[in-house]
Amino acid sequence: MPSEEWFAVLPDGPAAMAAVCTLRPRADRIVAHGSGRPWLLGRWADDQVTVARTRKARVAVIGRCAVTAAELTALLGQVDDLAQIERVARPLAGSFHLIASVGGRVRVRGSASGVRRVFHALVDGTTVASGRCDVLAAAIGAPVDEEVLVTRLLAAGAVHPVEERSTWRGVTAVPPDHCLVVEPDGRSGLRRWWTAPEPALPLAEGAEALRQALSAAVDSCTAGGGTVSADLSGGLDSTSLCFLAAHGPARLVTTHRQGADPVNSDTVWAERARAALPEAEHHSVGQEETPLWFAGVHGPYPPLEEPGAWVRDTARLADLARRMSMAGSRLHLAGHGGDELFSVTPRYLHDLVREHPAKAPAHIHSHCIRFRQPLRPLLRALAEHTTYADWLRLAVEEMDALPTAPTAPSMTWGPALRMPPWATPEAVRTARTLFREAVAAGPEPLAPHRAQHTAVQYARTAGAAVRRIDQATTRSGLPQAAPCLDDPVMDAALSVRLHERAGRTAYKPLLTTAMDGMVPAPLLARTTKGDYSTDFYIALARHRAELLELFDGSLLAGMGLIDASVLRAALLVPHPTPHIVTHLSQTLACETWLRSLNRPAHRPTSTPTGRAR
Repeated sequence: MPSEEWFAVLPDGPAAMAAVCTLRPRADRIVAHGSGRPWLLGRWADDQVTVARTRKARVAVIGRCAVTAAELTALLGQVDDLAQIERVARPLAGSFHLIASVGGRVRVRGSASGVRRVFHALVDGTTVASGRCDVLAAAIGAPVDEEVLVTRLLAAGAVHPVEERSTWRGVTAVPPDHCLVVEPDGRSGLRRWWTAPEPALPLAEGAEALRQALSAAVDSCTAGGGTVSADLSGGLDSTSLCFLAAHGPARLVTTHRQGADPVNSDTVWAERARAALPEAEHHSVGQEETPLWFAGVHGPYPPLEEPGAWVRDTARLADLARRMSMAGSRLHLAGHGGDELFSVTPRYLHDLVREHPAKAPAHIHSHCIRFRQPLRPLLRALAEHTTYADWLRLAVEEMDALPTAPTAPSMTWGPALRMPPWATPEAVRTARTLFREAVAAGPEPLAPHRAQHTAVQYARTAGAAVRRIDQATTRSGLPQAAPCLDDPVMDAALSVRLHERAGRTAYKPLLTTAMDGMVPAPLLARTTKGDYSTDFYIALARHRAELLELFDGSLLAGMGLIDASVLRAALLVPHPTPHIVTHLSQTLACETWLRSLNRPAHRPTSTPTGRAR
């Protein structure tokens, strides 16, 4: 069980007492139900949990939220049923778990982006929930679910609905848009608490809502004063957060890491932003002053909840935490989620053609001009009309296909589901079997519109990354915040009409309109985004020997999931192709996660379908 912060949620019934005995020795905090039975167990800092109690109900907010116990109690008011509990959360800003105990029943939910997740497992015969799957895995002695682990090798990472599977056998992940309801006898079920909003608001109205939501999200970070730090990459997302943070009661420290490619103009834009923030303390770190990607891949490996591609940044994150902690920071803000929510993929054209055909020609023409896209292939892509389940079925069959150069932007429901070239045939078959089971259940998309579905899926991917980054930097003494992924910010961004979020010629028009008057106009005029491909290749070249050494004794290979010789050959190519680079991070994530468990590898047996068991 992890030594850092964690919590577990127990039902309000006699059946939970055996689970309490299992969890209690590792916990130093306990909060009771109204009945007096244990409700919350774990380890947490005083400022991470706020509890309100009334005669009929109890509610806990766990995470980043500036609400006081008195304010939360007032919001709890006349709530006497679990179905009413979301009215408590509606006025709150921040990123948190919301846990309620009403009339002997318990409700647990995280955040829509998945920055806060909920997992559950049967511990000593009763359902126990937690914000960390490794807490439950330790409590029940869960083995690795090798079938799910195989899917984490996909270049796209976890994809709905397979993303909702835990890599621990016996531990179940609750979909981010659902909550877990636990009855007094320990039985449980899922209820939907969040649905992606209909993208119907005009830009001006939506921008005002986003301005208020993003300002409140940043205020939840600066509340209480002290010192906070923030990335100042030079991009629109991080720049906006810095200017909002500068208006708060906390002292602001910014940090910028210079890229290796002189064509990357991020540093130029960061310098302009720094000049407009004279009251903040600014740090700019050169390329050779901080670890590169892949530094430290040889270990040691701290306990990791689940595989995450950001493990390639472990040394860099530790360096960031050290630098900002020395500057006095208690919390670090980053712009994760901004790209996913404030811009729209070209898939919006597919939706526009069907819902607003009169507006579509101008947007298609602008797209072809802006991205030098031939019209005919684009029109063919726009004519495709499969359902989400049909797309997933086709994508699964092409898992081991070689990548081809696209002739048009993808208008399908998601990215290609490609296994790495070093995945074994058994691994590919296992992944296909698991996805086919998901397809057979008739999965629905995360939103009816393709561009909206993609935005939610990508926001969840970003949320998973932020959760793991926060765990890594918190371990080093500096928690992370991603205000762009807070629930009210997601709701505001996703409520705006897709074609207005995309804009025909403007870059991130929703964000720039929302930040008008908050961020200097010259900074909002940026229409480019920095590219760090050069940095990636430099890091790969410098740490190639360490990567080769790591995979020479690969645990994934020992489990029969990858062919280490094929991976070695790919790493030794002087200039690996982009698709090799894309796969490497996911494979590295799975390999280092297995090593962090400190368990011996074994080769799974296989069924005739090649499915691991």
